[in-house]
Amino acid sequence: MFFCKNSFSAALVLLALIAVSMLMTFVTSKVLTTTVLKGVSSSFVLELPPYRKPKFFRLIGDTIREKVIFVLFRAVIVAAPAGLIIWVLANINVADTTLLSRIAQLLDPIGQFIGLDGVMLLAFILGFPANEIVIPIALMAYLSTNQMGDYSSLESLKTILVDNGWTWVTALCTCIFSMFHFPCSTTLLTIWKETRSVKWTLMSLFTPLLVGIIVCALINAIF
Repeated sequence: MFFCKNSFSAALVLLALIAVSMLMTFVTSKVLTTTVLKGVSSSFVLELPPYRKPKFFRLIGDTIREKVIFVLFRAVIVAAPAGLIIWVLANINVADTTLLSRIAQLLDPIGQFIGLDGVMLLAFILGFPANEIVIPIALMAYLSTNQMGDYSSLESLKTILVDNGWTWVTALCTCIFSMFHFPCSTTLLTIWKETRSVKWTLMSLFTPLLVGIIVCALINAIF
């Protein structure tokens, strides 16, 4: 919406974002190797399952168990409470302003520092259960509605964003921050189950977040 006039330029932007992501992966790995992971031996083991003819009914059962039931479990345990919190914030007014807008105003100085605004920063925070709801939450705050909505077209979305102060720098920092901010709750839960370590779970939370803050702050300061 802010950078691309055709599919070719869109591909170049995507390629540039991937390059930035790869670069920061190497930089972060180097920093961790010389600090918290110094002296820790590392290895990578990939176990390949035996190849055999799939069994139809077992495949259906495994799919239902691992996909459908897991998604429903996630909705009940994580998304439902998060949805309740978002609903409360969007429907309780304080001095003719929703709590959602009030909190966004308080976060605005921090958001502006990293090239975003208070609304987008709050949307990223409330999107912790599922990253897919970040934009709907932002639209709910921008449009001052009490329920999450969607946009009819990219042009209408851009109009909403520009009317609320977005520039190409805001768009760039949003793209960068969406790559580097903390993982969603399901990912962190998986990390904790695999490591049983609060330390490494918190490292997985704050390391990409810190990278995102630094990169976005530099971009905002330069441009």
